[in-house]
Amino acid sequence: MQRLVLSFVLAALLNICTGADWCYQSQVTCGGHCKGPVFWNQVNTECGKSRQSPINIVTRKTVLDETLTPFRFNGYHTAFSSYIKNNGHSVQVNIPDNLATVSGGKLEGTYKAVQFHLHWGNNGGPGSEHTIDGEQYPMELHIVHMKEKYSSLTDALKDRTGVAVLGFFYEESSSTNRRYDDFVQALGKIQNTSMNTTLNSISLERLTLSPGNMTSYYRYEGSLTTPGCTESVVWTVFEHAIPLSRTQLKTFSSLRFHDGKPMVDTFRPIQPRNNRVVYRSGTAVVVASVGLLVASLFVTLGLSRPN
Repeated sequence: MQRLVLSFVLAALLNICTGADWCYQSQVTCGGHCKGPVFWNQVNTECGKSRQSPINIVTRKTVLDETLTPFRFNGYHTAFSSYIKNNGHSVQVNIPDNLATVSGGKLEGTYKAVQFHLHWGNNGGPGSEHTIDGEQYPMELHIVHMKEKYSSLTDALKDRTGVAVLGFFYEESSSTNRRYDDFVQALGKIQNTSMNTTLNSISLERLTLSPGNMTSYYRYEGSLTTPGCTESVVWTVFEHAIPLSRTQLKTFSSLRFHDGKPMVDTFRPIQPRNNRVVYRSGTAVVVASVGLLVASLFVTLGLSRPN
């Protein structure tokens, strides 16, 4: 009986010492104690609900919403200094309070930027959380915002639309993205969990897309993609991807989880859409329509020319 009690105590201590009950699938081992994505609902029941993220966006099933107008970004161009930290699951940068906001795009008012983090694969392989028509990109950036009226993310998550996350894909490029030089170099200083270093003079504008590439996007209601998986997120997933070289993408895989394993495949698998509607902005459709019109015109002119 004493041995049985001792076993339970040791198991409890192991859970406390690891610092987290949940982990990514790449961390799961036969003798391990963390719960992979399939069992996250045992860590938090929210993870088993019906409006979970990420999802696969099937473009032909998206619904055009012409009220999904371009966003209004305020402070995205403002340079700031902050810590970049290996938090044991990803790299995260906290954004100074009230530095940057986003509105428009059919959001319910103005949302202020709180932090950003990333999800990636293994040495530049597939690693984004959301997928487009089944395609998984190498990496995905999440800029987390909350409604201006809230003073903490905890409070914002109690509101069904309290949090707005802007998601950006990355794609492999043949050339180095110099805008990311300082960010990628900082990764070498935060290899292990809880390590951090200072990032100087960065801006959200520098890390994202040009304004012209931020008008085509998808919108749906979902959740956080890590436990507690709270279903209070208005998701915006941009169509265009940020270019990074293969070497830059691979640098993220040099980080390590809290257990010392390589920090790779840090994404939650696709969740059921459960009849949720995914909307698309009107701009993407307009651009596509213009392209089709021009192509049709060339074909028509070509056919009308005499031999």
